[in-house]
Order: sequence, then structure tokens, then C-alpha cells
Amino acid sequence: MRRLLLRRGPVTAGELAGAVAAATAVNRPPAEPDPVAAAFFDVDNTMMRGASIYHFARGLAARGLFTSRDLLKFAVGQAYFRVRGHENPAHIAEAKETALAFVAGLKVNDVISLGEEIYDEVMADRIWNGTRALAQGHLDAGQRVWLVTATPIELASVIARRLGLTGALGTVAETENGVYTGRLVGDLLHGPAKAEAVRALARREGLDLMRCSAYSDSANDLPMLSLVGHAHAINPDNELREHARLHGWDVNDYRTGRKATMIGLPIAAGAGAVAGGIAAAIALRKHYRSP
Repeated sequence: MRRLLLRRGPVTAGELAGAVAAATAVNRPPAEPDPVAAAFFDVDNTMMRGASIYHFARGLAARGLFTSRDLLKFAVGQAYFRVRGHENPAHIAEAKETALAFVAGLKVNDVISLGEEIYDEVMADRIWNGTRALAQGHLDAGQRVWLVTATPIELASVIARRLGLTGALGTVAETENGVYTGRLVGDLLHGPAKAEAVRALARREGLDLMRCSAYSDSANDLPMLSLVGHAHAINPDNELREHARLHGWDVNDYRTGRKATMIGLPIAAGAGAVAGGIAAAIALRKHYRSP
């Protein structure tokens, strides 16, 4: 990965995520592995009910590090982006710039430690059993399984480790000496960037994408789903459900009662994930820099 960062020219979010994922894999397949096939799972509303970064913010709120008013504002913001069905690039850019103003100086180890605690307290019970079983099926077949998400890589890696998966591809923030600098390396791992990350990881790991599988709930992930030989729609939004029907993709819906947009807390889109990062960064900054 160091060679990648030293390379001349810009480093894309997908290239960086692929490099980090390959370098930080936490589990390898058992005996008789299938070395050229793998599975890629989106996180929010695919592997987990609701937004992982929102649940992280909830955990911070439970510790008095985040106000209820801020939490409500974040939830309303996510609902807005979900209902509109698309993301405004200007809003994403604005949210990203705001996040950078607060993330500088935070310790990576503090974020990871809180992520471990909050996963056990808030997230573990929100994993979809059906999706987890699908992931386990790939592991049992000797295939590697990766999460692919706009969630920060540190939190994504915690989730992957807790689920016993191979690793994660997530948004990468720059660090120096274990402290966040306030800059992103590349950009958000969202939409087409996810497909780029999967492609980059496949090159590094020698995967045959036509033998690989991908799972998501959102039409935003069509670039990633269209990249592999076996695409699956999990708890799909209307656009993805229709696309899956037209292309003969498997559909699994583990929801009951209301539609996903009405279940519990709103789902994070790219801009929502950034907003969650801002919230978490502000809360952490207040806590870990207090005298």
C-alpha cells in the first residue's frame, strides 16, 4: 500500500480501498479454498438493518458524547436523501468539507475501540440472519467474503471481524502516527467507486469476477452488482428490484411489515454516511480533547 501512496498521480477511492482491504484481511478460507471466487456484501440494509454509521452515533449518544438533537438532525438528513432517491453532489461535497474540519487530531485507536464496544451493544442484534447465512455459505465453500461500504474503513473492519468475514473495503481517511489528519485519501467509497474497489481487489487477489458474487439493497450499487457474474438483490429498493427482475438476478427480502424506508431508522446513502462521520468526529473530538 505504501507503494500505491507514493505513486505519482492521484489515487482513486477504489484503488485505495482495494489496497487497504488486501493488506488488512482478517480471515482466510479454510482447507480446499476456492481462490478465484469471492463474495462482496454492502452493509447498510443489506447485512445490517439501518445505517451502521448511525448506530455508531447512537452508541456515542448513549455515552453522552452526542446530543439527542444532533442525532435527530442526522436522522432527518438521512431520510431526506433516501426519500429523494438521489444524492446532490453539492451536498456531498459540502458535507465532506465539513467533516474534514473536525476529524483532524482524532486517534485511530479511540475510534476502533469505540467501534468494538458499540458493535456489541447496538449493531450485533441488527444483523440480518438471512444475509449472514448467505455470507457463511460462501465461507463454507472456501471463498473469501468482503464488506464493501462507504462507512469508514475502521468501523467496516470491526463489523467484518465480528462476523468472521475476510475483510472490508471502506472509505479511507489519511492518518499520521495513528492520528487522523483531517483529509480523505481518495474519496468516498460510494456508487461507482465500489465497483472500482472490487475490481482493484480482484486484480490484487487474482479473482475471476465472473465467478464472484455481490449483494446489495440499493440501485446505487448497480455498478458493483453488474461487475460480477452472480448479482443478488437483498431487501431491494424499488429501482433495484425492477432491475433484478429484468436481469434475472436472485432477490432475497428479509424484511417484514413496512418497507425498508419505513423500518426503524433511515438508511445511510453516501451523503448520509458523511454526515454520520461528521457527527461522530464532533462527539469524539469533544470527548477525547476535553481536559
